[in-house]
This record gives sequence, C-alpha cells and structure tokens, in this order.
Amino acid sequence: FQPLYDIKKGRIVTCEALLRWPHRTRGLISPGEFIPIAEDVGLITTIGEQIIEHALNECASWPESVSVAVNLSPVQFTRGDIVTTIETALAKAGVAPSRLEVEITESALLNEIGAAIRILDRLNALGVKIALDDFGTGYSSLSYLQSLPLNKVKIDRGFLRNIEGDERSRTLMAGVARLSAELGLRVTVEGVETAEQLEALSANPNVDEIQGYLFCRPLPARDLRELLGGPKRLEVKAA
Repeated sequence: FQPLYDIKKGRIVTCEALLRWPHRTRGLISPGEFIPIAEDVGLITTIGEQIIEHALNECASWPESVSVAVNLSPVQFTRGDIVTTIETALAKAGVAPSRLEVEITESALLNEIGAAIRILDRLNALGVKIALDDFGTGYSSLSYLQSLPLNKVKIDRGFLRNIEGDERSRTLMAGVARLSAELGLRVTVEGVETAEQLEALSANPNVDEIQGYLFCRPLPARDLRELLGGPKRLEVKAA
C-alpha cells in the first residue's frame, strides 16, 4: 500500500493497494510483467476479486478517515460482474462504499466506452469513488473528464518533469489542475520525489493530494497499520 497525502490537511487520506508477486527465486515481480499474462489466460478476474477483498479487509482496520484505492484492469469491465464483486466485498468487510476508490485508466475505456460508463455509473450509485489514473498520458483524456462519473483525477508523473525550474511546465500543471478543480474533481499528483516538486505543487491552490517516494514508499500491510496508528501529520523526508 502507498499512501496519498492531503497537502492542505497534512495527513494521509487514502492508501493505494499495489499488487506484487513475491517469487521464490526472482523476488518481487512487478504487475507490468504478470498482469498482461493473467489477462490473456483469464485469471485477472479471480485475482482482481482477491485484491478487492483483501484491500477492503485491510481498510476495515484503518481509521475511518482513511480510504483505500484499488486499480481495476480493463478486462474486469468485460468479464465477470465487477459491481457485484465490489458490493459483496464491501458488505463482508463492513466498509462504507465511500471509503473505496476505484482507479481506472484510459485503456479500460477505449474498446467499450458505453459499457464502461454504465458500470461506473452503477459504482457511483453505490457511493464508491472513481478516479481517472495516469491522466494526461492518452489521447482523449479531456473528453473523459466530461463524460465519466469521476470524483478524482490523478495527474501523471510526467507533468512534474522540470516543474522546479521551467515556467512552461508549471503553467501546464496549473492549467490541468485548474480545469479538473473547476469540474468539481479532487486533484492528485503522482510521482512526487523532491522537495522542490513539493514546493511548486504546494503553491498551486488546485492540487489536493500528492503521492510519491518523497513521502512514503509502498509498505506491507502490517507496516502501514503501524504508520496509520501513529501521528497522521505530514512529515516530509527525502527518499
């Protein structure tokens, strides 16, 4: 799990569930290697169900002010019933729907945009929060801000490139954040790794949350529970 920090309140507000494969000889294998295979052979639906259930069970042990974010694979929109899966997992864990945030990428929307919107509408009706992940890396992201039932936009780390000293980079970040905020969306910036990036983002009134190694690397569930059990105020330390 990797925390997301509210830079205005200075505390953890959400923790994103990250999937890793602890291989006996190769160590931790990134999802970029094995998720495409799981999708091709039809295992991603089962894996996805386990991730959602585990993430919500962990969330049940956290302070109620902290939510959990789970990434949805594009295949989960076309195979199985993701809405029923989430509804059942919420009930079993005893977690309020508003404490679950599902993250989707543009690739989850390209093939069946109509079907995807219908699924997201049903999740939104349950009270589940919806975030558009890696915003700015595709070709049609701006149209999605208007057409999808979103609560949050996660701006891709690519927008941070040279933001410390380049006026054009700061202007681009400011424009994207302002547009999202004016549409009523919370704004998260991913990949924050330096104090200079933090300083530039803190000066932007439309940035709500930050995620990155400057604050916290991904943590095992037990370590995260210890972190959440301690002071929640933001303490910035260089990675």
